[in-house]
Amino acid sequence: MKVLAISRAALVAALAAAPALAAGPDDAKGLWMTPEKDGVMRFESCPDKAGALCGTLVWEDDAGTPGDHCGVRIVELTRFDGETWRDGWVLDPRSNTKYSGAVGVVDGVLQLRGFLGLELLGQTEEMTRVKALPPKPVCKR
Repeated sequence: MKVLAISRAALVAALAAAPALAAGPDDAKGLWMTPEKDGVMRFESCPDKAGALCGTLVWEDDAGTPGDHCGVRIVELTRFDGETWRDGWVLDPRSNTKYSGAVGVVDGVLQLRGFLGLELLGQTEEMTRVKALPPKPVCKR
């Protein structure tokens, strides 16, 4: 019985020490609220680029105003590498500037990184998953 107790203890310890399951290519898909809670992006397979991930702004708090960016594609990444989408771009809609980009989900949080040159020198925004769009204002595009 002592051997059985040691085996159970070893199994429990091994399971507790095992790393969490790696993120898959579909983990980023869905609706994600920006850190400022002023916009929601929908990540999905790109309709015009097979195998790529696209992120489109589908809700923002200034929808319907002349400065809204509803319907604008903000992210297009073409390769899933391990736990992260890479090889593409991230658009800053305020300046209309495209940066290199990466998207991954860590502990249920979407990390959107834009950078010039080295990924190490970029900026990351952390987004939270939402089940539905806020009711108002409504994006018309």
